[in-house]
Parts: sequence; structure tokens; C-alpha cells
Amino acid sequence: MSNVFPRVLGRGLPTAVSAQGCWITDGDGKRYLDGGGGAIVVNIGHGDREVVRAMADQAAEVAYVHGTQFTTESVEAYASELAPLLPVKDPRVYPVSGGSEAVETALKLARAYHLARGEPSRHRIIARWGSYHGNSRGAMDASGREALRAPYAPWLGQALHVPAVYEYRCPWPRHPEGCGALHAEALERAIIEAGPRTVAAFIAEPVAGATLGAAVPPDDYWPAVSGVCRRHGVLLIADEVMTGLGRTGSWFACDHWGLRPDILVAGKGCSGGYWPLGLCVASGEVFEAVGDKGFVHGFTYSHHAVGAAVGRAVLRRLQEGQLTDRSRLQGELLLKELTSAVHDQPHVGDVRGLGLMIGIELVRDRESKKPFPRAERVTERAVEAARGRGLLLYSSTGCADGVNGDLLMLGPPFTISEEERALLVERTAQAIAAIRP
Repeated sequence: MSNVFPRVLGRGLPTAVSAQGCWITDGDGKRYLDGGGGAIVVNIGHGDREVVRAMADQAAEVAYVHGTQFTTESVEAYASELAPLLPVKDPRVYPVSGGSEAVETALKLARAYHLARGEPSRHRIIARWGSYHGNSRGAMDASGREALRAPYAPWLGQALHVPAVYEYRCPWPRHPEGCGALHAEALERAIIEAGPRTVAAFIAEPVAGATLGAAVPPDDYWPAVSGVCRRHGVLLIADEVMTGLGRTGSWFACDHWGLRPDILVAGKGCSGGYWPLGLCVASGEVFEAVGDKGFVHGFTYSHHAVGAAVGRAVLRRLQEGQLTDRSRLQGELLLKELTSAVHDQPHVGDVRGLGLMIGIELVRDRESKKPFPRAERVTERAVEAARGRGLLLYSSTGCADGVNGDLLMLGPPFTISEEERALLVERTAQAIAAIRP
């Protein structure tokens, strides 16, 4: 009997014993192509010796000091090297241990900013339905993934929500004409109804992550929405936990639209899975506002020297290998080849994404976009069919209406080869074809 409280209840898991490049090997010797990068995390590939060496070297020098007592060379250098790539003016980097911590930091920072400016009434957070911002209480309250919220509903309810940006199921009657403007109107209406002087921040993923399966907004969305935030003095928080550090084919997904958020959060790709690392990045204006008044916040493992060393090594690998460009180019090819491979499969409703972050939505009826009932567990069956073929995919459910809706996500390492990409397409198509509704 294992003494581990597992992440997955009710079924056993194989034991991973080695991982290299795009492949993971279990205790029985079976090899799996890591088509989902775990949870869209692994960007530079498994088993990178330079990253492991940087981790060990830093741990040998300074493994841990508390962030209130010391800074370290690795933290200072990492922030300096990352700063020119960030779509944030005069960025200040607050390193933490993951995406949920980064979001909690951002939400509290938005509140602290308004307090410092003499606007204590600003405390409300606005987010979107169909979003995911983390599993801590504040991040979950902002999240719009209903299945994750439901068990903890009595603890939630502070955040307000506006409609999801979900072009495949867009409800606007004149779609796709003017969708961005209509979303901006919905946000402005929510701000006004809440009371403009009560809203602290609007948080959103530049490209929707797992909840909506790499749903890309229309090009007029972010210019219109950011304008609403500026007009009402509402801070804009860009959640780049999944999209940041090259995943969408640019350093940050904000870059696709020239978006300059007040606060940005990042996670997964910062360390490529080698260390628990997340970032909350404040603009110079936000940092300076709280600088005199203070920021009541902190984590034991924030500003971690080893985490920063790993982040630096991953950043160096991305730069030297031009892996962000590779993500863009490989992603364009993967999206094209995957769309072609599943085109004739009747239960593929949509294939979408940017860079090496691609979603496939499965539907009962393609013409009406009617989803499968959740009880049929179509996503789980597709994932299991892929696993049987030696392919790991990421997945999500509930996209269509909060309960029903089936998604598969592909997010392999940026180092994926041409041959591995072809295998990823082939096995994904086979797994979907194996579904028997």
C-alpha cells in the first residue's frame, strides 16, 4: 500500500523512471511521446543537462535564504535577463513557486496599488467565464471553470465574471463582426454596474488555456478591452501562466496584440518543469505606488535562489536554441497537419491554437456543435486510447456549458523533431478515431 495521497483518485498510475527530449519511459519500459508537455509545461524538453547543472551549482552555493533577509545573484540576474522580453513597462519581477501563487500575488498587488493611491473602495476583481487562474482560493474565485468551483462554492463569490471569449461557440448574433467591441461593452457594463470606483482589476488569459482549449480571441478584442480598463482606472492582469515563455510562438501571448498589461503572471514555461517556479511581474508604475506604502504579502519559498537559477538556464536555452521561433514554426505545421488528419472525423468540431498550444474540441454533431453528454466520458476515452498508443495528451471537460464539452490539448516540447511531430499527428488521429460513441 502506498502512503502517497495521489493527484488522481480511483486508479493506479505507471511509474515514470526516465525522461529525455520528448519521451517518458515507465517502469515497464514503455515509452510515451509527451504530446501535452505534461500540463503544457515542458518547453525545452526533458533531461536537459545544462539546466540540471545550473540547479546543482546554485544549490551547492546557496540553496535557500529568506527573501526578507537576503537577495541573491541568481534572483537579480534572472530578473535583469528576463526584463527586456516582458511586455510590461519598467518590469519588477516577484518570483514565487507556481501559477496559483503568482495569481494570488497579482490580485493582492492590485488591491495594494489602489490602497496606496488612496482608493480603498477598489477591491472587486472581474474575470471571465471559461477561464482558469489557479486552485488557491482567490485564484479559484477569479476562475470561471464551474466544475472546479462547485465543491467550494460557499467560499467563493467575491469576483465578478463576464462572458468567455470563445469564438467557436460565440453567442453574438453578428459573429464574427465586431466581437471584440461587444466583449469590451460587456466588460464596461460590468464595471459600471459594480461601481467603477469599486473595481480593482480585470484578469484574463491572452489566449484561453485548458478550460477552453487554446481559444484564440479575435484581433479586435485586446485593444478594445484594454481601452476599457484604462478608461476606468482598472488594472489589467494578463495571466500568461500557460502561454508565457514561447508557448504561443512569441515570448508572451500579449505580444501578438501589442498588449501592455499592468501586471503579468507566468508559470509553467518559466522553468520548463525542472523547478516549481512562477512569476508576478508589476509595471514600474504599480511597483512605485506600493513602494512607499508597503506590500503585505509573502511566501516562504518566494525569491528562491535555485528556482531563479533554473529559470535563467531555461531562458538561456530558449534564447540560444531560438526555441520561441521554433514553437511558432512547428506550431503552424502541427496545426495544419493535425487539421488535415482529422478533417474527415465526424466528431472533431474544431482545431485551434497558436504556436505549440493547440486544442481539439470533440462534439457529438459537427453541424450543430452539440457536445457529448459528460456521462459518456469521451475525453477520458480519447486520452486512454492515446496512452495505449504511447502518446500523452492533456485534456479538459465542460467547455460547452460548464458540464458538457470535451477537449484534447497538444503542447509538446519546442524541441520536437519532424519525425516526432508526424508521430504526434498520427497517434492523435488514431486515438480520436478509436472513440465509439
